[in-house]
Amino acid sequence: MTDENPFLTPSELPYKLPPFADIRNEHYAPAFEAGMAEQLAAVEAIANDPAEPTFDNTIVALERSGLGTLKRVSLVFFNKYSSDTDDELNAIEADLSPKLAAHGDKILLNGDLYARIDALWAKRDELGLDEQDLRLLERYRTDFVRGGAALDQDGKDRLAAINTELAELASKFNQVILTDINDAAVHVTDAAELDGLGEDQIGAAAAAAKDRGLDGYLITQSNFSRHPLLEDLKNRDLRERLYKATIGRGRDNAATLLRMIRLRAEKARLLGFEHFAAYIAADGTAGNAGIIAERLAGLAEASVRNARREAAELQEVIDAQDGGFELAAWDWSFYSKQVRQAKYGFDAEAFKPYLELDRVLVDGVFYAAEKEFGLTFRLREDLQGYHPEARVWEVLDSGEPLGLFVGDFFTRDSKKGGAWMNALVVQSDLTGDKPVVVNNLNIVKPSEGQPALISVDNVTTLFHEFGHALHGLLSACRYPKTAMTSTPRDFVEYPSQVNEMWEDWPEIVANYARHHETGEQAPAELIEQWKAAAKFGEGFASTEYLGAALLDQAWHRLAPDEVPDGGDDPYAAVEAFERKALEDAGIYLPEIAPRYRSGYFAHISIGYAAGYYSYIWSEILDADTVEWFKENGGLTRANGDHFRETLLSKGGSIDPMESFRRFRGRDAEIDPLLERRGLK
Repeated sequence: MTDENPFLTPSELPYKLPPFADIRNEHYAPAFEAGMAEQLAAVEAIANDPAEPTFDNTIVALERSGLGTLKRVSLVFFNKYSSDTDDELNAIEADLSPKLAAHGDKILLNGDLYARIDALWAKRDELGLDEQDLRLLERYRTDFVRGGAALDQDGKDRLAAINTELAELASKFNQVILTDINDAAVHVTDAAELDGLGEDQIGAAAAAAKDRGLDGYLITQSNFSRHPLLEDLKNRDLRERLYKATIGRGRDNAATLLRMIRLRAEKARLLGFEHFAAYIAADGTAGNAGIIAERLAGLAEASVRNARREAAELQEVIDAQDGGFELAAWDWSFYSKQVRQAKYGFDAEAFKPYLELDRVLVDGVFYAAEKEFGLTFRLREDLQGYHPEARVWEVLDSGEPLGLFVGDFFTRDSKKGGAWMNALVVQSDLTGDKPVVVNNLNIVKPSEGQPALISVDNVTTLFHEFGHALHGLLSACRYPKTAMTSTPRDFVEYPSQVNEMWEDWPEIVANYARHHETGEQAPAELIEQWKAAAKFGEGFASTEYLGAALLDQAWHRLAPDEVPDGGDDPYAAVEAFERKALEDAGIYLPEIAPRYRSGYFAHISIGYAAGYYSYIWSEILDADTVEWFKENGGLTRANGDHFRETLLSKGGSIDPMESFRRFRGRDAEIDPLLERRGLK
């Protein structure tokens, strides 16, 4: 460890943006070691303090203990590992994950520290705490109890061993996912097979092949079971090949998955829960795994009914046009596009020239935030991101400095699939830090010199992920632990889903949907066709999502002795379990794979294990909130200020459902969601 390590001291850049120009791979491991040692020394001092425990000398001191070197290096490393990894970073992460798990257990299993926290909790009503203080105390006590602090020594030892092994397995699982995404790319040598793709799509495939030293074209993989190009490719054989390459990923993850599920089941039992799904639900807004199962089952029945109706429509098109085959999974997107065009006149390719990435971002996403919250954005070309494609904007709040937004939008082999938001600096009144947040997407990069024309799905994702960014940027919380997006998993998706409503709001779409060459607005008829067509396919979308959510629940409702052994063919065991779980849930349709199959279901290897239901759970709040905005005049600064003041700014510093009640004036109702998804 030398003084040259940039993680040793706070960054001197604006908003404490990490000094990426100075950071090298060799800095990470020493900084983690120093940071863990630094925090453990602070924790030991708190636990052994001879003074009676107080909120300041125990809870606030514990909060401060993790805010130095360890916090700085963690935020940077895990963002870089997700966004732009390499073999060296992969090796560091694999070595580091079990060490971090063990480090966390040394804190959470510290009996003397837990005794101080529990003593404060017992007399919490006498401490004169405000709601943010009380929430911080509650979260620490909950974390320690759920972390095993109340177990006997044998239980603590076993839990620590489980956590360490789970960290190792999760690292292995996610590295296989990234490898599989790259390895499952489909190589095409005959340009005729690409019939149906636009020039930008063909150019991107040619560029991808060139990048890997291949002739012809390379169709890179997406993170989902349904590849986005399936709706455009006319060649049925290539569609089948692409689909099977997509859903065939994860074979090498089968044994790892089964071991993770078994260990989680054991962990839940050790902590007094029936299964891991119950353990997760207990700390969410749902509160009970039975309620989750009941809600998902009810939605699944209606979703499948709608999906079967859509399938019949698609088969009619096949019979009329082509004949001779039954609808298969690789046909669904292709014929859905035709039905949308026939019923609503909407052609997604005709819309693309009006959806240039930067215009959608600046004149759509940023513009909506300006109208709703008074935010403005200034590109800071003088500030460097962690990758040349990661651009930095300064965010101003009615002209006053608020934070930084980093946008990293294009896919690359070094980036994991999907889309997400990270923090590089956490907002906190305790530290005086302002937020620095990152949005990562996986938009296919255009060939050199071509505009980045994006799909309507990409537009939705831009607005969604920026909803997470707003949740971070608008945070006004005292403590880092409860700031920004630090809410239960089944609440955190809610603000991001709400932000999607602005993508087709008339004032917003008129501002960003302009031809990339002429600047002309998209025809009103095309906009209306888009809105109408968006209503078609809810049966598929709901069934695809619920298949994954129910699969996640099925895995995590198992007792340790119920987890398949796997034997000589763990992949076959995983496939058999998947099929039975979906059949038992009444949602098995051969034409619709779950959005993620088990072997590449990254959510269940990390923080969303037994929590993928969160998206639909959050959507209940989202749909009810959209109704409130519409009832109160839509996109106005007054509405935005109310949403910000009562909910977005609170992060997790108060009970999230209490913040929703303060915003909405009542508890959430499910009817708006059912109407949105056509499930009533």
